[in-house]
Amino acid sequence: MPERQGLEALPGLLLPWYRAHARRLPWRDSPTPYAVLVSEIMLQQTRVEAALPYFERFMAELPDFEALAGADEAQLLKLWQGLGYYSRARNLQKAAQLVVQRHGGQLPADLRALRALPGVGDYTAGAVASIAFGLPAAAVDGNVLRVFARLLCSGESLSSPAFKKEVARRVEGLMPKGQEGDFTQALMELGATVCLPNGRPLCEACPVRELCGAACEGRQQELPVRQEKKARRREQKAVLLLCAGELTALRRRPDRGLLAGLWEPVTLPGTPDEAQVRRAVEELGGAVRQLVPLPAAKHVFTHVEWHMTGWRVELESARGLDPSLVFTTERQRREQYAVPSAYRAYLKPPRRR
Repeated sequence: MPERQGLEALPGLLLPWYRAHARRLPWRDSPTPYAVLVSEIMLQQTRVEAALPYFERFMAELPDFEALAGADEAQLLKLWQGLGYYSRARNLQKAAQLVVQRHGGQLPADLRALRALPGVGDYTAGAVASIAFGLPAAAVDGNVLRVFARLLCSGESLSSPAFKKEVARRVEGLMPKGQEGDFTQALMELGATVCLPNGRPLCEACPVRELCGAACEGRQQELPVRQEKKARRREQKAVLLLCAGELTALRRRPDRGLLAGLWEPVTLPGTPDEAQVRRAVEELGGAVRQLVPLPAAKHVFTHVEWHMTGWRVELESARGLDPSLVFTTERQRREQYAVPSAYRAYLKPPRRR
């Protein structure tokens, strides 16, 4: 291996690789400030491949800040359905409303003003500032932290505020004038496609391998230092599909907390037995005609796991039940109601024969 160069050589090696190998992504093809902001909010906690169809649908229905600011909440949540972390969608709409009210519908080319928008942290503000406006602002996410942990051969925790601050300082010092946005995206691309996590970087394909301290010392498999994850909390849930013919009841979740404001089948805590399920249905004003147990299912959130049992409850009638219940067709659930993917196992559309 040739003698290792200093990091000042990073842009000259990284940018040509990025231009030759960057993935074609719609927000890169048309990097308007609005498109960049929407994409960056979607990509928080979501892989690029998963976000792509959502981004395209979202932009088709809500193409600018004015459209997003005035969108009905039901439309907004339906467009976001399946992406999870729904507070992102609500904060994105609040940000759009502020952009319309305070900035005439134009995203401000100012790092402090971007940082003041709901749901926009240091990383997102830096990404939008550099990509959309060409400002020399660092966007330091997990990918960039991992790249620099290996470049610097650092054993620092990626969660260390001091390390994140140091990486941001270095990134801003390396940004080539007039190419700030490309440099930001090139670092992200390197981390996402080559300098991979979990001890498996593709060093043979890395354009900056000669700068990498970890590669030089043979430590790229052990860096960055992995942090132990907290064990997820386990919760038991019972999902009741209250059915009247082809209709299935949904009700809206509370406005605060996990999956706030979305629609779900009747869901009870714990693992109630048949008698308890019948009693719960009666308390909602329903009369049970038939009760059929359904297979168990599991859904994993970031900090909690739902372990679910299910019951299909055939009702005598849809009349006279608790007014919080809305009886829906499969098509209505698909087109009108934002139902969390946690319930996918129980609300699959029927197979066509």
